Amino acid sequence: MIRPATPADAAALRDVYAPYVAETAVTFETVAPSVAEMAARVADLVESYPWLVHEDASGVTGYAYAVPHRARPAYRWSADVSVYVRADAVRKGVGAALYGALLPRLAQLGYANLFAGIALPNAASVGLHERFGFRPIGVYRKVGYKMRAWHDVGWWQLSFDHPSPPAPPRRNCEL
Repeated sequence: MIRPATPADAAALRDVYAPYVAETAVTFETVAPSVAEMAARVADLVESYPWLVHEDASGVTGYAYAVPHRARPAYRWSADVSVYVRADAVRKGVGAALYGALLPRLAQLGYANLFAGIALPNAASVGLHERFGFRPIGVYRKVGYKMRAWHDVGWWQLSFDHPSPPAPPRRNCEL
């Protein structure tokens, strides 16, 4: 089942995310957020940007979300997206199910461009994004230092219609 995330999901979201922080260079955070911080992240953005969770009988198995691409007003039609899947649910279609729900919702809300930053190498994430139509647009070389190594971040973009002039993106609650 896929449903909107709420701040009440914070502990489960943190439990999915924390191993990525502690054990990989997939995220450049070095300390896993607290439950309170994760709840604040959801609460701060959920009105304008979708956060979705995937759950089964065992609980939350993954989540996907969008955040602002940049702060300046002319960027308001663009968003960054991410997906994280619990270790025991990887390669079981959870990430694809989440993006299958998230990406069309962002298009309906009026976002014109979606971006994904992927710490490289990460063939699984690249494959997932390209499966959904994201195309590579560039690489930040040696931009992050974690786990005693420098890491590149590749950027992928998915574009929807670009009407001129564009209507402002709608808030989540308007769907």
